Amino acid sequence: MIYLLEDDANIRKFVLYALNSVQLEAKGFELPSEFWAAMDEEMPDLLLLDIMLPEEDGLSILKKLRSASATSSLPVIMLTAKDTEYDKVMGLDSGADDYVAKPFGTMELVSRIKALLRRTEKKDNTEEYTVGELYVCPSKHIVRAGQEQVSLALKEFELLCELLKHKGNVCSRDMLFDSVWGYSFDVGNRTLDVHIRSLRSKLGKCGELIETVRGMGYKIGDGK
Repeated sequence: MIYLLEDDANIRKFVLYALNSVQLEAKGFELPSEFWAAMDEEMPDLLLLDIMLPEEDGLSILKKLRSASATSSLPVIMLTAKDTEYDKVMGLDSGADDYVAKPFGTMELVSRIKALLRRTEKKDNTEEYTVGELYVCPSKHIVRAGQEQVSLALKEFELLCELLKHKGNVCSRDMLFDSVWGYSFDVGNRTLDVHIRSLRSKLGKCGELIETVRGMGYKIGDGK
């Protein structure tokens, strides 16, 4: 089930029609109060969330979702008319997993939704990673930097796990885009850089483990 919180009736109707046409079950809500009421009844697999809303804005809603244990890992795609880099950074830093600016193409939106759903399917991963003072347990979604437990957005967590999986080796930008987002980005897209910057910040001193390899991508060293 996909939830869409969008106050524009025309956009809401268009998106719901597009999703239903590709056999993706979806419900739309005009007001945040309607959305919260629905959340008490059924937890969706993914949320499409607008920023500019009546009652409360989308970023406030996103922060509430990320701060609650039951919804901290809910996949969220921001769906908004705001398209500046600052707005994208605000959305991603607040915990959004992806960002689609209006106007958008139906195929692009459906592709991003399907890619995010594929990436968030539960996997049996019992491997754990320890590098220096950084500890990550993918199966339990635990990240510790030193003695502090760190809360990461879903894409930040998947990006960190992908880098740890290839510890000591360079992960190219194309490889990370394909592995974490499930599709390729344009050369100038800043999504990966925004996530890396946010990841380093949240990991504190352990963020220094993530190295930039100019012209290639990123890697995590051995922590020595």
